Amino acid sequence: MAVTIEKALELIYTNIKPKSLKIIPIEEALGYILAEDITASHNLPPYDNSAMDGYAVKIEDSGKCVKVKCTIFAGDNFEGELSHGEAIKIMTGARIPLGTQCIVPVEDTKECEGGIELPHNLTMSKHIRFAGEDIKKEQALLHKGQKLDAHQITLLASQGISHIKVHKKPRIALFASGNELKMHFEQVTEYQLYNTNTPTLLSRAKELGCEVEFIGTAHDTLEDIHAHIKSALDCDIIITSGGVSVGDADFTKEAFGTFGYEILFDKVEIKPGKPTTFGKIGDKVILNLPGNPLAAALNFELFGRAIIYAMSGAREKFIQPITAKMKNNYKLRAGRRSVTPGYFDGKFFTVCEQFSPGMISPLAEANSFIIISESCGFIEEGSDVKVISTKFSFTSDTFKDFVSF
Repeated sequence: MAVTIEKALELIYTNIKPKSLKIIPIEEALGYILAEDITASHNLPPYDNSAMDGYAVKIEDSGKCVKVKCTIFAGDNFEGELSHGEAIKIMTGARIPLGTQCIVPVEDTKECEGGIELPHNLTMSKHIRFAGEDIKKEQALLHKGQKLDAHQITLLASQGISHIKVHKKPRIALFASGNELKMHFEQVTEYQLYNTNTPTLLSRAKELGCEVEFIGTAHDTLEDIHAHIKSALDCDIIITSGGVSVGDADFTKEAFGTFGYEILFDKVEIKPGKPTTFGKIGDKVILNLPGNPLAAALNFELFGRAIIYAMSGAREKFIQPITAKMKNNYKLRAGRRSVTPGYFDGKFFTVCEQFSPGMISPLAEANSFIIISESCGFIEEGSDVKVISTKFSFTSDTFKDFVSF
């Protein structure tokens, strides 16, 4: 019996454990999932400093001509004190000398006999960056389960952190099956096709931060599929395409069964991609996708991404839809939940002009898709729809409904 999309995702998230941990230098941490909480070890800035190239002065010297005592550069260890009637020239980032009440930018001063003339109505603490105003010591900086991008690495570097604990990236093995399939570097005859699924899924898994191994293209025989499975079992996730329907040459599920395949679902109430299958061989996770290119790619975006997010250790592991407006009227046949590719321009969603499970051109045209409920046969222009991006990863720490209508 086919399961709903929601039940399929529930089975994925409840049957997958995050990857184990390792320690890496922060220079290699981009894209990894943090496996520990990070707390600030010191204030940032660590001391009061100047936000401008200017002069450290007293408020009561507003409008006066004051003598310039000396110059402080960023990095100087100046231990003197500012007195009334004086100014200390100071560069951006330099430590504020004792007694300073504000900084006057260079361009706001004028030369006068024996020094500089200050503007009137000076403001207390103007252009002073105070210790800890950005980050305070013992403040929580990053949390376990966060994905590290360039700006999170900025925080780590600011605290002098050189190494961190992260989750290992999922390792994925990929292969397709089908006597008619040839790789793009081979010659095809008039009755054969190029294998587009494996390069597509391989590239997408890399985009999602996985380590990926291409196992090959299997013939439609138990023996050849067995050989490919054996080669893939040292990875965390095995993703196949083709051979999961009910045709005479569809041997994939039977071949996996030889290795103790525990199937958790083998049909989903979805169009296209109903025969999508998910299960486990021990601690290895298996996703069998249909052979039709568009069906395989769209079902990977739902179920393959969910598997990767669940295994990554990410706190925000649930796919997050974006609300958009329907660009045009759209009519479809009701009866099964439909995954419909299209283009989201930041406000409107436009359904691809033509698409079917066996096509590949809509994949290049589309940057997202919507899932339409089985009861819906028409969507009116301007209606709100829930868009799932295939170009960006929008995720949440809680499951969100993503079915439109």
